[in-house]
Amino acid sequence: MAYKYIDNYRERGARKQLVEVLRKKGIEDEHVLEAIGKIPRHYFFDETFWNQAYKDIAFPIGEGQTISQPYTVAYQTELLHINKGDKVLEIGTGCGYQTCVLLEVGAKVYTIERQEKLFERTRVVLPHIGYKAHFFLGDGSKGIEKHAPYAKIIVTAGAPFVPDILLRQLKIGGLLVIPVGDAKEQKMVTVLRVGENDFEKVVLDTFRFVPLVGDRAW
Repeated sequence: MAYKYIDNYRERGARKQLVEVLRKKGIEDEHVLEAIGKIPRHYFFDETFWNQAYKDIAFPIGEGQTISQPYTVAYQTELLHINKGDKVLEIGTGCGYQTCVLLEVGAKVYTIERQEKLFERTRVVLPHIGYKAHFFLGDGSKGIEKHAPYAKIIVTAGAPFVPDILLRQLKIGGLLVIPVGDAKEQKMVTVLRVGENDFEKVVLDTFRFVPLVGDRAW
């Protein structure tokens, strides 16, 4: 993790190019694109690897985790249709890049991470660069029930199934976005809570995530 926070014309230009790449790949939500264009993704990289920060690729961040590919971050965020002030639960804080995107598009973010080293690092780094979320250490597959209900829930790791406990933490009209599949690949799934016991599920494109580990997952 780099702690020399320098953001100059070179990095800003690289972000503009990245935004155009995402636009060509089909990302249409201008709020999401603006967020990607604003957040210094290189802050989440060791200085040695800053030249990788604005490529549309995932990259290792330690503890067996990755910073997600920008397209994946944009894709999931776009699916959430976040309105300003929406209470959003993020499962899998990681390095906090997705957290920053959620904050930039107006969400009030509750984020949980099971890896203690990542949790400790991210809860220090994000406020230092101007992003404030509610950070929790624990098993994200069970959500954070004490702060439910949520308008939106985003899961940033591949699950073997949709945990029912997460569905129950959505408010009526709330939306869950989660990749579901096996260890090799997952389908992006959205689940809309339309009633107390009624849900509408849509299966979308194929992605590859690190596994969601926990009592209600792998």
